[in-house]
Amino acid sequence: MRPTITAAFLLLALPASAQQVSGPARAADGDSLDLSGISVRLFGVDAPELAQSCERGGASWACGKQAASKLASLVPGTSVMCEQKDIDDYGRIVATCRAGSIDLGGAMVDAGLAVALPHFSDRYVAAEARARAAGLGVWTGKFQMPADYRAAHPRPGQRTPGLSRDAARARAPDRAPSPAPSGVYFRNCKEAWAAGAAPLRRGQPGYRSEMDGDGDGIACEPYRGR
Repeated sequence: MRPTITAAFLLLALPASAQQVSGPARAADGDSLDLSGISVRLFGVDAPELAQSCERGGASWACGKQAASKLASLVPGTSVMCEQKDIDDYGRIVATCRAGSIDLGGAMVDAGLAVALPHFSDRYVAAEARARAAGLGVWTGKFQMPADYRAAHPRPGQRTPGLSRDAARARAPDRAPSPAPSGVYFRNCKEAWAAGAAPLRRGQPGYRSEMDGDGDGIACEPYRGR
C-alpha cells in the first residue's frame, strides 16, 4: 500500500514518486501551493506569474493574480492530497494535487488560467484545447507564455538551479553564437518543444536569448522549478 504522509512529516519521507502528502493548503501563485510550510509545484501545468499581465479587449488585466485567486478558491476548507512526481532543484515537491474530487492542475487549465506542459505530461492537453476553443481565461485575448515571461523578466542573479557557476560556464562557454539558418524561428518554448527542437543551445538554429531566462546558453530547458 502506498504510504500517505501529512505535510508536517513530509521532510522525513523517503523519495519521491512512492509518496503522497496531504494537509491544509494555501495558494502561493497560480500553480504553487504551500502545505503547512511545504512548497508544492503542480505537475504538468504552468500558470501566469503573479506579476504578469495579459491583454483582452485591448486592455491589460492581472492574469497572474487572477490565476492565484482561482487556485486559492479551490483549496480552502478541505485537505489537499498531492501525489509526488519529482522534487525540483529548489527542493519543492512537484505533484498532481486534488482537493476532494477536483484535480487542481486540471481545474486551472479548464479555467484558462494555466497552460498544459505537454513535454512533461499529456494529461492536460485536451483541457487546454477546450479552454482555448471556448476563449476562457488567458485565451480571451493575447498573452505571453509563462515560461517566456520568466525568460524576459529574470530575477536578479538568477542562474540554472543545481549548477555551479563553473559548471554552467562549462556547458555554455562564452563565445559569439553562430547565426541561425534563415527561416528557423520559434515564437516561444512551447513551439520549440512541439517541433522536437528543445532544449536549444546557443548557436543552434532557433536559439534566442529571449528564451534563455537564466542566461546559461540553453533555452527552453525542462522545468526544474523557479
